[in-house]
Amino acid sequence: MHKVVILSGSPNSSSRLNGMTNYIRQTLSEAGFQTAAIHVVDLPPEDLVYTRFNSPHIIAANELIDQADAVIVASPVYKASFTGVLKAYIDLLPQKGFEGKIITPVFIAGSMAHLLAIDYSLKPVLASMGARQYTKSVYATDSAVTREQLESGEYIFTLDADTQTRLSETVKELTKYLQ
Repeated sequence: MHKVVILSGSPNSSSRLNGMTNYIRQTLSEAGFQTAAIHVVDLPPEDLVYTRFNSPHIIAANELIDQADAVIVASPVYKASFTGVLKAYIDLLPQKGFEGKIITPVFIAGSMAHLLAIDYSLKPVLASMGARQYTKSVYATDSAVTREQLESGEYIFTLDADTQTRLSETVKELTKYLQ
């Protein structure tokens, strides 16, 4: 069974990005793929800031990436790039940590102004770590994902039709690569 890891670089647990990654994960699970998620915000901040390569949390996250056939790299856009917390985690991966992995970039931002952030900020970093095969990227704006907070504190996300279609097409492309 093929394994897909969703690596989310959102520093916010209520991020609209979660609506996109939840959709991807559900779609992959329904297609019979084994999925796991690494939410960088859930890793101990001290491990990220002090680059603790030997942290059990970092080792466990790195093992998930190592065992994956594909990695969905998801991030909101901050300052025309992916988040610093995602970069802090990527710095803790082995130098060739993405070698042999199929990569699917998924970004969300306030506007279309930083559409090229995937190509100009993320892909060079991933390429330096061995990434060579990419699916289509998905870039959406905040307006494409609505979020509603329940009384329990949990969030429900709703994607607009265009974003759902683009995510579905990208997941289909990914599953073709994996089969």
